Amino acid sequence: MSDPTQFSLFDSSDDKPTKATKATPPKRKVAKKTRQTSTSEDAISISELTRQIKSTVESGFPSVWVAGEITDIARPRSGHLYFTLKDDRAQIRGVMWRSVAERLPFELDDGQSVLCLGDVEVYAARGSYQLVVRKCQPQGMGALQLAFAQLQAKLQAEGLFEPERKRLLPRVPRRVAIVTSPTGAAIQDFLQAAAQRHAGIEIVLIPASVQGPGSVESLIDGMRAAHRMRPQPDVLIVSRGGGSLEDLWSFNDEKLVRAIAASRIPTVSAVGHEIDVTLADLVADVRALTPTDAASRVLPDRESMIAALDALGEMMTRNLFRRVQSERQRLENWESRPVFQNPFELVHDRSRDLDDWDERGRSAIWRRLEQARSKLATVAAAQSALSPLAVLSRGYSVTQTESGQVVRSPSDVQPGQTLRTRLTGGDVFSVVAPPESNDDPTGAS
Repeated sequence: MSDPTQFSLFDSSDDKPTKATKATPPKRKVAKKTRQTSTSEDAISISELTRQIKSTVESGFPSVWVAGEITDIARPRSGHLYFTLKDDRAQIRGVMWRSVAERLPFELDDGQSVLCLGDVEVYAARGSYQLVVRKCQPQGMGALQLAFAQLQAKLQAEGLFEPERKRLLPRVPRRVAIVTSPTGAAIQDFLQAAAQRHAGIEIVLIPASVQGPGSVESLIDGMRAAHRMRPQPDVLIVSRGGGSLEDLWSFNDEKLVRAIAASRIPTVSAVGHEIDVTLADLVADVRALTPTDAASRVLPDRESMIAALDALGEMMTRNLFRRVQSERQRLENWESRPVFQNPFELVHDRSRDLDDWDERGRSAIWRRLEQARSKLATVAAAQSALSPLAVLSRGYSVTQTESGQVVRSPSDVQPGQTLRTRLTGGDVFSVVAPPESNDDPTGAS
């Protein structure tokens, strides 16, 4: 939005009506003319007729305030505004050129009741007349109040004022940047309050214009400078002293409000007095009622911090003393145990236990060994009783062929076959002789 001082909506010039509902052009005394009837020979062109009407109308009507309701508003790409002004009985087309529309602090919309100052002109191309508006202000509400309400509703719908997006300020900032006028009362109040609260925090003043043409750009440039600082400030304050709505209007500018919303540094708005509310206050992370209040919100109180540190020191001392006492009692309990009273007694007891366990282990091993021996002897005796060698010791023998086959019958061997006979004292080898002939002495066959 442009600065409202570029054009006045509340001046006391003679062209402003005292009452909106009775803004009528001054009455002029018109001399009566004898109506004359022209003939066909006197016919003129449409252009000439329109020119005469245009000359008569535009010269006969000076700038005039008109009260009416806006309807059928159109916003072409050219930036001009076209609309209709109407009341209960009549209407007139209106136009606002781009140069005027850009300076308008509020948005025109259908249904608004407005006061318009302009000149009546005839648009020859269409043979119609219109009001070329040079100034416009709402009826019942000031232009700045209306612009404030419109922009507030717009930004509110975008969620820029929601509490969820606001950030907490650091508890103890190391560096604070304040964007404000270096000669204004705001910086003096802030520095005075800051010196009383905490003198050990770095405060960086970024000079900026806070009122008038170019102030919005100056404030935004100051915020950009804060973001370029290294190390970056922990808190960024945008501030100025009190004033009228027109004086504070830079802090209602949409560009500045969006810049505060986009800041990467937690922001504090300290604009005007307690009763002054700007859009910068609503969008900032923290709103301070005054520059002095900003110092109390941003800077920790030195005396309170000292008192808090003293209290913490006392609490730490008490806790440490209790901990020492507890550990000392615990140490005394450990010290009173026998293991610390006579530590070698435990070593001797464990040594005796070890000797006992060694003796018991050896005894157990010998018992197990004797049991195993006894069991082995029993098994050996049983095996010996069943062994073929035991049978051979009693006078028996076992005869086998060369292949190891036991000879159980004479039919198992053949003449000339070698046999092995196992005896108790060793083996005997023999050869099978063929059977001898059996001669009968009697001569019988």
